[in-house]
Amino acid sequence: MFLEHVFNTNLPFFKFLKNTTKLLALTLVILFFKPDISQAQAPPPVTYPKVAGYVGIIHPLVTFSKEGTTTNFDAYYVVGMPTGINIWKSAKIGFSAEFVPFVRAENGTSRMSNFLLHPGVLVALGHGFTFAGRASFETSGRYGFTPVLNYAVKKNTNSNYFVAVPLPVRFGNDHPTSLTLGFQFGLAF
Repeated sequence: MFLEHVFNTNLPFFKFLKNTTKLLALTLVILFFKPDISQAQAPPPVTYPKVAGYVGIIHPLVTFSKEGTTTNFDAYYVVGMPTGINIWKSAKIGFSAEFVPFVRAENGTSRMSNFLLHPGVLVALGHGFTFAGRASFETSGRYGFTPVLNYAVKKNTNSNYFVAVPLPVRFGNDHPTSLTLGFQFGLAF
């Protein structure tokens, strides 16, 4: 072999390397062909009510109102950090309480610009999709409702990653009615 011609493969290091390579190859073969016992056991049944929490990041993308269309990332940047608790009554219906502080960065400064209390109902739609219908109460004086379509992108044993599309509709505080399109992603556990 090439290595035997270039190096003295009878040295202890090369013997160790050959044995380690063989052991690693054998271990990989065993792991690859071993039976998956986790599939053989049925998962424990889910009991209800079931409580879950989540954290995420939300980006309002564009807002439409009679005052005009405004976009995030243009003259300013707004980001929210939703944290919530979901209480599932059954596999199909649940309650959610979400709390969202918003931070606004503009002209070289940033500040907490708004805090949103966001309670609502959850409806499991199947195939990883959930609808959330939320009431909205903001410290800015605005109120309204937010329909949200949520999708579990990756499900793990004790957590999942999700993306969501919220459509906040807001009224009040001497401003015209507005509709915002947002994008949210996060981790549920």
